[in-house]
Amino acid sequence: MDENEVFYRTATIQRSGVSEKKRTVELSFSSEKPYERYFGLEILDHSQGAVVLDRLQNGGPLLVDHDTRDHVGIIEEVSIGSDRKGRALVRFGKAQRADEIFTDVVDGIRQNVSVGYRIHEMQQVEDSDVPTFRATKWEPLEISLVSVPADASVGVGRSYQKNEKEFKMTEPNKNSKEQKRINEITAYGEHFHCEKDAQQAILTGQPLDEFRSMILNRIKSAVKPIETGNAADLGLTDKEVRRFSILRALNAQANPQSREAQEAAAFEFEASAAYSQKIGKTPRGVMIPPDVLKRDLTAGTNTAGGYTVGTDLLADNFIELLRNRSVVMQAGATVLSGLQGDVAIPKMTDSATAYWIVENAAPTESQQTFGQLALSPHSVAAYTDLSRRLLIQSSPSMEQLVKSDLANILATAVDLAALHGSGAGAEPTGIASTSGIGSVAGGTNGLAPVYSHILSLETEIAQDNADTGNLAYVTNSKVRGKLKQAFTNSTYGEIPLWTAGNDGEGRLNGYRAFSTNQVSSTLTKGSSSGVCSAIFFGNWADLIIGTWSGIDILADPYSLSTTGALRITAFYDIDLGCRHPESFSAMLDCLTA
Repeated sequence: MDENEVFYRTATIQRSGVSEKKRTVELSFSSEKPYERYFGLEILDHSQGAVVLDRLQNGGPLLVDHDTRDHVGIIEEVSIGSDRKGRALVRFGKAQRADEIFTDVVDGIRQNVSVGYRIHEMQQVEDSDVPTFRATKWEPLEISLVSVPADASVGVGRSYQKNEKEFKMTEPNKNSKEQKRINEITAYGEHFHCEKDAQQAILTGQPLDEFRSMILNRIKSAVKPIETGNAADLGLTDKEVRRFSILRALNAQANPQSREAQEAAAFEFEASAAYSQKIGKTPRGVMIPPDVLKRDLTAGTNTAGGYTVGTDLLADNFIELLRNRSVVMQAGATVLSGLQGDVAIPKMTDSATAYWIVENAAPTESQQTFGQLALSPHSVAAYTDLSRRLLIQSSPSMEQLVKSDLANILATAVDLAALHGSGAGAEPTGIASTSGIGSVAGGTNGLAPVYSHILSLETEIAQDNADTGNLAYVTNSKVRGKLKQAFTNSTYGEIPLWTAGNDGEGRLNGYRAFSTNQVSSTLTKGSSSGVCSAIFFGNWADLIIGTWSGIDILADPYSLSTTGALRITAFYDIDLGCRHPESFSAMLDCLTA
């Protein structure tokens, strides 16, 4: 048995433990009832110290059928009872999917609960034809509502697995070939975070080669990582989303002694506390849930804001505002939103090899090589200054102004990190600091960019078969000006390297080209100290930007107290990285003077 293998057990919900008003359910999710596994009888020890409850106590997830993309609630309380059973109080969200599942629970349609867990330590307590093992240290990972359990009676059984009986009596220790299959499938499952698929493959007797092919095909088909959807939303109703006011929250922070300001922002503080508990993070100020950041206010529709404004407001979406201000996102970077926990993006680093063989000869075995791009939260902070008078305004246009400012300062930080992040300390690793990208050098002390440099940037990624996808050049305004004065062929016609494109984009070497002063113009090459600029080229879809939290905003009324202005600091949890370094190339010694 592998320590990372995930097991499941089921129990039933007691209707008396359901509170419709609080949207909570009391349930028992585990006991010491033995269950027959492929390695023998398993008993989960419920004595003191045997059950590691850290994950569940830190706002563990309530799922449907163990699907991490089907998140419907949160675990508020968890304990081990004197009757040696695991008990929990779970609360359902208010989103449509969560409400649908909760209604089924209230109506008695969904009654079965399953817990997913890992075993860290196990002792054999009885040696017989079917040995008995006691899990002396085990860790619940999540609680799920399941449709089809193996044992629907009160007590504990196991969640249903297809063809389970075909495998459950297998004894791996007596069959080295079978043990090898199990070990390798388990290792693949752990490496690519598909433990559930691996367990299913083991139970159904799926051959190792077939399982490998399934993983490979899944990676190949993932042109870009899967979006997480609304997994991190708080579950606010449309009415509650429209009610949430960033300005009220900021005003309450700026005036902590004002009872009127505190009472006016009671809903905002309540929503902030609920979302902070959901993601397990204490806010510095007020946490704005993603539900609010994605809301739309349209002046053209009276019920959606038209009655409250005198001039037209465009429908706004915070993420779209952020993308419009971030050049790397405009270029086509892949955004993963609503992440929870660290993320590992699988990638294939080397393929298998084909061999020419003579008749009746066998080819040499070869295998694909896999790797991962690991993402974990990094906190970025930036600030902007607002008038104190602006905060007491209730117009939706003022809300829009504040959101626009927040998007602008955060987009600036994301752009800079994506391009030049050092990877040191709390800073993510940007493209320029990523090992393995293509490099084009101008000269010992730098050089003005010419057509051959632009072509070399393309060649650097083309020779690695990476010249596909969202290909574009990104540089700064100094280089753009230089390229408008440089030509493809001065002898046969003065065609500038940088030409006008669509929607404000430029064109360079036939590809889209973007300009942002986030691209450094203070790099050093040889004796050219602090005057060199950069040009980047690549498939920007392979730049992955992950976001974990809502915006955490802190109002500071003291730093600018003499002017009466208010400093707003925004915090955002993100990470970024290149899925394939070969998809990018850079020239870091462009001279523009």
